[in-house]
Amino acid sequence: MIFLPIVERELRAASRRRGTYWNRAVAALAAILIFGGALFFEAHQPPKELGKDIFNALAGLFLFSSLVAGVRYTADCLSEEKREGTLGLLFLTDLKGYDVVLGKLAATSVNCFYGLLAIFPVLAIPLLLGGVSLGEFWRMSLVLANALFFSLAAGVFVSATSRVARKAMAGTFVLILLIQAGLPTLGVWLARHGPANSVNTVFLLPSVGRAYALAFDTLYRVYPDEFRWSVLLTHGLAWLFLALASIAARNSWQDKPAGAAVARWRQRWQRWSYGNAAQRVAFRTRLLNISACFWLGARQRLKPTLVWAFLGLCGCVWAWGAFKWRDDWLQEGTYLATALILHLTLKLWVASEACQRFGPDHRSGALELLLSTPLTVREVLRGQMLALKRQFLWPLLAVVGIDFLFLLAGARRLSSAGDNFWVSFCGAEMVLLAADVYALIWVGMWVGLISKRPNRASGATIARVLVLPCGVWAGLLILTTFTPFWHRVEDKWPFYLLLWFGLGMITDIFFCLWAKFRLLRDLRTVATQRFVPRRMFFAWMKPGRTQSSPALPTAVTSET
Repeated sequence: MIFLPIVERELRAASRRRGTYWNRAVAALAAILIFGGALFFEAHQPPKELGKDIFNALAGLFLFSSLVAGVRYTADCLSEEKREGTLGLLFLTDLKGYDVVLGKLAATSVNCFYGLLAIFPVLAIPLLLGGVSLGEFWRMSLVLANALFFSLAAGVFVSATSRVARKAMAGTFVLILLIQAGLPTLGVWLARHGPANSVNTVFLLPSVGRAYALAFDTLYRVYPDEFRWSVLLTHGLAWLFLALASIAARNSWQDKPAGAAVARWRQRWQRWSYGNAAQRVAFRTRLLNISACFWLGARQRLKPTLVWAFLGLCGCVWAWGAFKWRDDWLQEGTYLATALILHLTLKLWVASEACQRFGPDHRSGALELLLSTPLTVREVLRGQMLALKRQFLWPLLAVVGIDFLFLLAGARRLSSAGDNFWVSFCGAEMVLLAADVYALIWVGMWVGLISKRPNRASGATIARVLVLPCGVWAGLLILTTFTPFWHRVEDKWPFYLLLWFGLGMITDIFFCLWAKFRLLRDLRTVATQRFVPRRMFFAWMKPGRTQSSPALPTAVTSET
């Protein structure tokens, strides 16, 4: 018998997928753009300091991307098999739990592992600028690879104990956050409120951030053993997660009756989410009078409350900071960071909710049944838009109001030149917030409809609407430094701002029209297909051409 047969099969399958090779190219291109952007903004420094700063920035960004890889790639690998009822079939054979877990790990992590290998040459470029030693490069490469392995293993473990995709992704994020940030924060809090003046290393060693800090020569010469123990402990935790996942995958795929305590909590949560019988009847009657699809998408009444709770929590944290630091807190940097956190969180939340509207109903066949009624496609889309509007419209207006207050507060502190830039930037940011949210809704509904995995749908939506214009903007800025225009223009901030705003609006308009066109034209056809045919990016321009997935030959590829 072949050792780890699923691993071998998945690696062979990955070698035949074009995405395996495209992922490496995209990762390398993104690393080059990040390097070029850092070089562009730090070019005034001496070469030695420039190489050190760029190396720190690249390593920090790559470390963050490695830590969130588990949420993106492995958080739903086993829970998806549970939902489809195929995980138990694997255990009818001679396969062990570790065969399935390591096979899923190989299937979902090969792309991100190749992407990490592709960025290592870019990470080595600062060696040529100076300020970075060869030992620092190799130690940082070890830390990045170890962080990626830890994140992927954590995702597999949470996926083995979950069934719902969003809960698995949220659980993976919370688990990584608790170990990587929660333990160091607890250690700092105990040090401040206890007799010891320094943080106990027990709270710091499991965090890859500690290994990241100790990878540099200045600290590594003082604490070499602590660096090794930090790497080994993180690596050991990853293998522990895989071992626990192997046990959980073997024992958690069966349907087991819930205990009395669990059943009570489920009833309470359902009552909180949907209300009691009288409240459900009144709420259903009010929404059905507007649109049947509106009621289907807005049945969980707590969703708007969760958005408001997040904004309230952010408001409490901001008020605490303003009370503690006062004048140091009330400045443009704090305003910009607060707006960035609010905007990014709201956009990611909208993308996640939009992708959940049609995807599960399509996979279960409920969408096909819905479209067999007299409801038209426009009425279905209107109902989904109303549900998203009910959840996000007023919080979105509140965030825009906060941005306006920040605009006024920052304009009072700045000179005339800085005032013009601040007002223009805040105005462009508010317009782009509304445009991005609207585009994310349409793109999320279409991508969620045609995607088999919900986590991939959210990532694809965010990449199209948010990541793509930022990458193009950074690339164009790098290219302009080699043109005569760059040296003739003295005040460059209007060009930066106009280019950023223009690219964002063009991207939003293009993808919004593209997704809306596809939904109006193909929603009814796609809903009748069990497997959605794969299409080239610009295939929407030629309605008669389709590209079927070779792994799913039974897919219906004709469209009307």
